[in-house]
Amino acid sequence: MVPARTTVRRRTRRVRNHVALGVVSLGATWAVFAGVDSDDPVFRASLATAYVALGLFIVTLGFGPYATLKGRRYPVSTDIRRDFGIWSALIAIVHVVVGLQVHLRGKMWEYFVHPVKGALLPRIDPFGAANYTGLAAALIFAALLATSNDASLRRLGTGRWRSLHALVTWCLVFTLLHAVTYQFVEKRTWATVATLMALSVAVTWLRVARTARPGAS
Repeated sequence: MVPARTTVRRRTRRVRNHVALGVVSLGATWAVFAGVDSDDPVFRASLATAYVALGLFIVTLGFGPYATLKGRRYPVSTDIRRDFGIWSALIAIVHVVVGLQVHLRGKMWEYFVHPVKGALLPRIDPFGAANYTGLAAALIFAALLATSNDASLRRLGTGRWRSLHALVTWCLVFTLLHAVTYQFVEKRTWATVATLMALSVAVTWLRVARTARPGAS
């Protein structure tokens, strides 16, 4: 049984973590929002939340691989990694809500289907692919967010909880596909595309290196 004093210290520490992460996340979102060169506040908010969520997600994923590359076994769940993950998921979900307002104001379904001769058919163009991968990532983020707590870990058990949270790798894949595809849809500069591609390669390499190490968790 965990002593009451330890529980209180842990709760206090987590409150501090969330306050700090909240301030940094909102401050970074505002900084990116203010720096985007556009007259459309919805587009600026979408871009700001996208970059901040991606940054938090990369940090979240970095804890395990970094420990493994240092020859250490990272625990199944730690408060600091969980707290970063919670904020990355929260900002990512906000991005989805805001992002669905950018191109087709009031017609969210047309991000995924479009009318053809009176029928609604799935979008199979790059715009549709970007939105489907974004939706898949958002659903995984929502599942991870809903289970990022001690109660879920106890209820599911370590094995099932770990299997569910292993979906984070697919979340990474869908997130990066969504991000890179949108660079082409939006006709962004090649420098932006190259940066995202380099980030994708670096993070994927870290994940593979972590898996290949004996005893990786």
